[in-house]
Amino acid sequence: MSSTLDLEHTLATLRPILWQALEQLRQFYRQVKDLTVQDKGGDPVTLADETIDRFLRHALQAHFPPTQFGYLTEETYTPGHPLPQPYQWIIDPLDGTSDFLQQTGEYAIHVALVHDHRPCVAAVVWPEQEVIYTAIAGAGAYRETRQGATRLRVHPPTEGQPLRVVMSRSHGGERLQAFLRTLGSVQPIPMGSMGCKTASICQGDADLYVNLTGRSAPKDWDLAAPDLITQEAGGAFTYANGELPRYNRADVQHWPPLVVCHPALSRTVGDRLQAFLQENQGYSGK
Repeated sequence: MSSTLDLEHTLATLRPILWQALEQLRQFYRQVKDLTVQDKGGDPVTLADETIDRFLRHALQAHFPPTQFGYLTEETYTPGHPLPQPYQWIIDPLDGTSDFLQQTGEYAIHVALVHDHRPCVAAVVWPEQEVIYTAIAGAGAYRETRQGATRLRVHPPTEGQPLRVVMSRSHGGERLQAFLRTLGSVQPIPMGSMGCKTASICQGDADLYVNLTGRSAPKDWDLAAPDLITQEAGGAFTYANGELPRYNRADVQHWPPLVVCHPALSRTVGDRLQAFLQENQGYSGK
């Protein structure tokens, strides 16, 4: 398999699979009180995670054989070497499991196709909004509903207005709050899934997301799909030092601090974040 894979056809094949997954996950959401929650390395896992993971893998493998396409998913990952196939599907069947269980509506499905360590096709499914955010490398990003699609564009912050910062309900703490105070006037927006956070930036509902990492770090399946969608919407999705994340490496964890926003803001925030973490002896990059 060469790098001449038809990406438009790939997304067209993926799209109906995602709509099916959306409906299946919403059915679990309506019965969330009946789900048994297991612990997987400190993260909650339910039958919903496992069922959607299995559905996506089987549905994709019918079109994209494992001989040529690797499959890296949150539910089936085991530490080891990078997948050897030229393309890799990176899947998070339920990003934001805690928000799913708390029924905030802010959970998502992430699917990305990676080639040469960067995503080339991506989708974030936001079931409770009945929206799928999609992107193809070099072809833009879109917000898709059952009625049609609209182009996504990341806009710079509005001058004179507080910086709208989307942030996790369950991570961050005082260290993040201390950094945000260095940015001046900010409006915190608590939100669940990483996919939902970046979608909010891409559709103009927020300006900035910052991840400082710490005792844990986001993994390939958390970042790959939101990464491409943000980049193709004209945004910046980088480590604080300006480097792009790379996927399907030996380590699926991303320890450097992360900045997601409009490019006009990215360098300033990244520089301030690196300086802040170094001054506070909390720089977690490797």
